[in-house]
Amino acid sequence: MRGPEIDTTKRARRLRQSDNDAETALWLELRDRRLNGHKFVRQLPIGSYFVDFACRDCQLVVEVDGSQHVGSQYDRIRDRFIVSDGWSILRFWNVDVLKEREAVLETVVAAIEGRLERHIETRDLRFVAAKGYGETCP
Repeated sequence: MRGPEIDTTKRARRLRQSDNDAETALWLELRDRRLNGHKFVRQLPIGSYFVDFACRDCQLVVEVDGSQHVGSQYDRIRDRFIVSDGWSILRFWNVDVLKEREAVLETVVAAIEGRLERHIETRDLRFVAAKGYGETCP
């Protein structure tokens, strides 16, 4: 077994320490298997990218975005890479996590259970399913 990637670990720690209010609020709901017993981690590296939250068992990434992400071409390229690596991606806006937390959590559960359409793009939600969506989560 190989050891940890020191630079990757340091970067993930820095990112966890700089969480914004929305990320902190969502993490309080996802940590310690609080969401229907599913284990989530923060700042997981996937390729050269770090994702806000991930459930490894379900191959689901949850991102919490601020207004700087509106129409971001970088995010679309990043999402394509992550989806091609077998991960589905669910994106919420910071304001929705802070003001509509129950709806956000219900949507995360729906994604875990494979109940979302394979591609959703609305004003306040974006979901892109990977090839095995709905098959990986116990």
